[in-house]
Amino acid sequence: MDIEMNKNEDANRLALSNVKLLLDKIEEGGGKKAIEKQKKRNKLTARERINYLVDKDKIFIEIGAFAGYGMYEEYGGCPAGGTVSGIGYVSGKQCVVVANDQTVKAGAWFPITGKKNLRMQEIAMENNLPVIYIVDSAGVFLPMQDEIFPDKEHFGRIFRNNARMSAMGITQIAAVMGPCVAGGAYLPIMSDETIMAEGNGSIFLAGPYLVKAAIGENTDNEALGGAVTHTEISGIADYKFETEQECLDCVKSIIAKIGKTPSAGFDRIEAVAPAKKPSDVYGIFPEKNLKPYDMHEILETIIDQNSFVEFKKDYGKTLICGYARVDGWAVGIVANQRLNIKNRMGELQMGGVIYNDSADKGARFIMNCNQKKIPLLFFQDITGFMVGSRSEHAGIIKDGAKMVNAVANSVVPKITFILGNSYGAGNYAMCGKAYDPRFIYAWPSAKIAVMGGEQAARTLLQIEVASLKAKGQEITSEKEESLLKEMMDKYATQTTAVYAASRLWVDAIIDPKDTRKLISENLSAANHNPKMEEFKTGVFQV
Repeated sequence: MDIEMNKNEDANRLALSNVKLLLDKIEEGGGKKAIEKQKKRNKLTARERINYLVDKDKIFIEIGAFAGYGMYEEYGGCPAGGTVSGIGYVSGKQCVVVANDQTVKAGAWFPITGKKNLRMQEIAMENNLPVIYIVDSAGVFLPMQDEIFPDKEHFGRIFRNNARMSAMGITQIAAVMGPCVAGGAYLPIMSDETIMAEGNGSIFLAGPYLVKAAIGENTDNEALGGAVTHTEISGIADYKFETEQECLDCVKSIIAKIGKTPSAGFDRIEAVAPAKKPSDVYGIFPEKNLKPYDMHEILETIIDQNSFVEFKKDYGKTLICGYARVDGWAVGIVANQRLNIKNRMGELQMGGVIYNDSADKGARFIMNCNQKKIPLLFFQDITGFMVGSRSEHAGIIKDGAKMVNAVANSVVPKITFILGNSYGAGNYAMCGKAYDPRFIYAWPSAKIAVMGGEQAARTLLQIEVASLKAKGQEITSEKEESLLKEMMDKYATQTTAVYAASRLWVDAIIDPKDTRKLISENLSAANHNPKMEEFKTGVFQV
């Protein structure tokens, strides 16, 4: 057993190390030359600005670090989506921070940039958190303007959200450290207060070149929309400072004075350490997720010791449900059990699969948590719902729909962790991205797809071979094996945690031992929003 745990630990630490190596590269932004250019203009990088701004003794949770990874290669890439963002503490208050990275294509907005910024605004609105924008952007990336400008979830939605957040009473502060051009000029002005750095900060609807082309006027950045212009002439900006540090000190001072707001009232008592050390998870989770394991052991590295009260323990055993505490916070847990177990009839059920009884149990438990205003945690390692004539005759679709209905209509905060597999409708029932989790994270071992890689590849292979034969082509066994390998390789790439994070299907890829810490911080954020809708499930078949 010790040898097995050592193998698991080595494999999981290696997977985490590979993720960190990718992050190190991403954190270089547009590269050393672009950073040097930034320094020559007495400008900090996006990460340096955030590091200066946030409280050093508190955690900063970066969101969307992998956004855009492996995308837009024809344009030189877009590391971190051209922005650095996350949730941290400023003057002791939890805030959302979004900083343009000017080293990446002058901070221009790619499609993934818009998606990432909208996600950060969504987090702010759902959790009633102040937002700090550190602005340094050339505006929309023109070669892709049709994919970022006009649609509902595109660039303009950000300004709509500025207005909505203002109406909701959510503080927004913009620190303009560089250019803020065209439509992007509305973001700081639709914020509550605007701070500008002299010499580098500028705000205008059209830059000097466009002004010259449009109306023949000769001007420059400073005269057109610099800090002096907007604090002394137009009145658009509220403060100007010589250095970026002074601008960020002003942000800290404003945030420090924000009054307290009512909380959601989620229950919290004094924390108790878990039964197992958080780092024990490396040895418990199986190498490459190839073997069954007991999800209870994973939970013991996360939840407060002796706090778990399991719901319907002996019914629907492939889904673990129960009440617990994490760092003192009361939570409801919905987790896939990966052990193969026997049901009440003595029949063997496969771990990681939702059966009729487990779906029914999950739906009921989710409704209980909503009634009691207890936040929900989902731990995914699921290959899907049980298939076959027996399950279909027993109404697996009906029972699965009940669980999906409960998840979709849930009003308490939901936080999702994808540990291993996240396949098909199992992703939906276990609160995947489409079901509005407040936060969603992946372990390095996560795999997200409509079905398992081998099953999908073989299905695609059958279709491809049939199509080629219909065209009169002869398919040898060697050709078939080659096609299968090609499909499996492609599918394997598309199911990885990195692929998911690059497209913001998850907020971040995390170190598994940090799961407990993140839950606590996320619940602190969720507790800032006292508004909760009435829980209703609508119509479903019983």
